[in-house]
Amino acid sequence: MTNKIPANSPAWPAIPFSGNPLDRAANFRREADWVDQQRRKASTRLLPLNALKAHIAFGDEPGIGWLSGIEAVDLLDAPGDLVFLGLRDGVAHFARDVADFKALPGHRFMEVRMITPQLAEGEAAILAQARSLVDWHKRHGYCAVCGHRTALREAGYMRQCSNQECNAQHFPRTDPVVIMLVEDGPDRCLLGRGRQFATGAFSALAGFMEPGESLEEAVRREVQEEAGIRVGAVRYVASQPWPFPSSLMIGCIGTALDDAISVDDKELESVRWFSRAEVEEMMANWNNNEAPFRAPGPIAIAHHIIKRWLGGA
Repeated sequence: MTNKIPANSPAWPAIPFSGNPLDRAANFRREADWVDQQRRKASTRLLPLNALKAHIAFGDEPGIGWLSGIEAVDLLDAPGDLVFLGLRDGVAHFARDVADFKALPGHRFMEVRMITPQLAEGEAAILAQARSLVDWHKRHGYCAVCGHRTALREAGYMRQCSNQECNAQHFPRTDPVVIMLVEDGPDRCLLGRGRQFATGAFSALAGFMEPGESLEEAVRREVQEEAGIRVGAVRYVASQPWPFPSSLMIGCIGTALDDAISVDDKELESVRWFSRAEVEEMMANWNNNEAPFRAPGPIAIAHHIIKRWLGGA
């Protein structure tokens, strides 16, 4: 009997945007005096984001372009939304949106999705945290209850309404998305392509969860709606923070109960069954634009779900 590696085994490599090395220090960040002390330290680090692009240093290898507390003293003291990311070796790390700050020599503001494949493990996760929080604050300057302005609280993990009669608290949200590979036995799986996909690209089906729905129910509903396939057993594989703007991709494998495809052409351009051999070739050709069929790249959790399915997960 072949020994299978469990889908959530540490033997599998980390999925991009996961593995954040920072201690979020949730108990400390609620204390305004503690946060204020941290931002005044010379050792403190600040990540500037401009239009949600991250400040990246280009040396021997690209990396996050942190500013020291001395370099960033004006940005740390400026009014506006300063977000605490966490501690590393006792050093506080912050992020904020900047408008007029110019990238330092040897640095550039880069789209997070573009630079992620070049970063060391863990750095993309920090960018995911920073980008999601900064974006959330930019979108939630007003109270959804009464319409008054809101103010940052708890070092960036809550906004509170300025109207004392309302005083509503608002917290950063993460939108859960199920993304699933549907298998028909061990040697065949279902993949689809959206109309916006590059030529030849296929991926796992996906969709947002709805209120009052379990993971399993969401998987079954989405596959039924998009491909007309009924799904029975569902098993969890892995998850991925996806900061565009702030989703959590929940990777699953579902077992098909039938195989007759009926495509929702409003959602997808094509859905089809692929053999194991075809999928192996697609994975080998993920970055080959000339290949007739190819899988998503390693930045996407779909790549890792497929890889784990091929590995027996």
